[in-house]
Amino acid sequence: MTVQTVEYIRYRIPEQQSAEFLAAYTRAAAQLTAAPQCVDYELSRCEDDFEHFILRITWTSTEDHVEGFRKSELFPDFLAEIRPYIADIEEMRHYKPTTVRGTGAAVPTLYDWAGGAESFSRLTEVFYDRVVKDDLLAPLFEGLAPEHAAHVALWLGEVFGGPKAYSEQQGGHGHMVAKHFGKNITEAQRRRWVNLLQDAADDAGLPTDAEFRSAFLAYIEWGTRLAVYFSGPDATAPAEQPVPRWTWGAMPPYQP
Repeated sequence: MTVQTVEYIRYRIPEQQSAEFLAAYTRAAAQLTAAPQCVDYELSRCEDDFEHFILRITWTSTEDHVEGFRKSELFPDFLAEIRPYIADIEEMRHYKPTTVRGTGAAVPTLYDWAGGAESFSRLTEVFYDRVVKDDLLAPLFEGLAPEHAAHVALWLGEVFGGPKAYSEQQGGHGHMVAKHFGKNITEAQRRRWVNLLQDAADDAGLPTDAEFRSAFLAYIEWGTRLAVYFSGPDATAPAEQPVPRWTWGAMPPYQP
């Protein structure tokens, strides 16, 4: 998989030209929006010195930017809009992300929002109590180990931003995937699993706000569809990889 690259273009625009500059980039942005090589973009203005602007563009790769976008039919129209400001560029470079990354505490993790370890333990206890009594799912969990619910609680907790307890005690994503090999999970069983887990979330008292539940369900849909694939006859084991970390997605947590 190609690693994305971030292009930063720093401008110094005389304040009396800033309105025209912003209007030009508003028009030029249409070409970025249409470019398959462009992941996202953002133009920021310095609060301390209004003459300084930074354009950040995430490209699928440096090559896709240079050999793709710049040689595409979109580029001439883009260049026509920004050409008057090329002389005002102070820096234009591509950057690759490093491993130094993370989030602050301004937005809580889904794990914290849900109530932490206690909530996920309660969720899986309620859920597996339902599972072993369900005519469609019970055969998949015949001989269920007593510690299974606790292990899944650790998994879900880590997925939703909690401690890396599952990774430390059980393994990474590949370890969880391996548990599904050969089970031949059907779509009907997958859908029942999703529905029962949502019911268990209600009974266990997990938050019911739309933002949390949409993120919660998004992971459950994603995870169960992977489980169906890896349980099938054509599945191949993935390369070892970390436990996925799920976030709020399209909507941040609701604040009244």
